[in-house]
Amino acid sequence: WPGKGTKAPLVIFVHGGGWKRGSKDNATGAAKAPHYTGLGYAFASINYRLVPGATVEQQAQDVADAVAHLRSRAATLGVDPNRIILMGHSAGAHLVALVGTDMRYFAKAGLKPDAVRGIIALDGAAYDVPTQMAQGGRFMAKTYEQAFGTDPARQKALSPTLQAAKPNAPDFLLLHVDRVDGTAQSNALAAALGKAGTPVEIHALPGRGLRGHMQINREMGDADYAGTGIVDAWLRRLFGQ
Repeated sequence: WPGKGTKAPLVIFVHGGGWKRGSKDNATGAAKAPHYTGLGYAFASINYRLVPGATVEQQAQDVADAVAHLRSRAATLGVDPNRIILMGHSAGAHLVALVGTDMRYFAKAGLKPDAVRGIIALDGAAYDVPTQMAQGGRFMAKTYEQAFGTDPARQKALSPTLQAAKPNAPDFLLLHVDRVDGTAQSNALAAALGKAGTPVEIHALPGRGLRGHMQINREMGDADYAGTGIVDAWLRRLFGQ
């Protein structure tokens, strides 16, 4: 979705779905593209390979490679390559946080840590995979094991909170609803980023449980949704418009 002018800021969205389902066509949320293009930004929603056909490491690399591809086409797309944001929801929030804290994915794509101006994570979890798997309960246990396996070293490597020592992406915005694990995981990631000296904002939004988790994705971009204004203000600060 093009923005205004020849050097529009770009918001890249990464969908959720438990690392094993979903696509840009059914999990982006209807309000985002019209809202952000209405502000003059360009908007893109990307796909990535899904578990079990791919690993979470490959998914994170897909996200980094998508950033590199869109940067390489910036002039054609009318996008400013120096004003790009990664936004993700749920599993997508985990993936954008991972590529924003473990710079091996950007490096493999030929990118530097400042290839994006910032990361927006919408109600993610599994930022600390070992803790998530120990405390997440039975409902998601198989999903987490399918995604992250049983090797503790691999689980730590796939944990943004445990990878948050610098270098990181330049700025983070973490939003969460009232879910016990999502709240705790978001707070722990914010603390780890802050300890590393990486600028981070964290906000709690209305909505509880699975309904709230879906609402943050469906309604982000709606003028009446509480998270929309928070994201808009953060983008204005980073993009200068």
